[in-house]
Amino acid sequence: MTGRRGGRPLVPAYLSTGGVARPSHAHLERLSVLTGSGEQTPAELPAAQAALLEELEYGALTVQEAAALLRLPVSAVLVLAADLLDRDLVLARAPIPPARRFDPDLLKRVADGLRDLKHR
Repeated sequence: MTGRRGGRPLVPAYLSTGGVARPSHAHLERLSVLTGSGEQTPAELPAAQAALLEELEYGALTVQEAAALLRLPVSAVLVLAADLLDRDLVLARAPIPPARRFDPDLLKRVADGLRDLKHR
């Protein structure tokens, strides 16, 4: 996906997905973590999918990171990743949920308990 001078890709995103607009796996999202499965890459793989697999050779990427590297919209990379997932060429993991906020009251009680232990 080489770019033009203005930064726009030469190939429109809908062509990189073969005209498919929606991913076949609804559970994929922009923060899903993709890794290569280690399977042999088929020779007849479309260029955009081959480029995605090539990027995954260097390690795991989120869909959003892969989109930035390939200079494609996240929606297009979701379609590409879903197709590769169907072919068992990619593994996907749900994003890690954000940590819940700590309870300040609990921290205060722990600190008070530690102070009590120190003074005994």
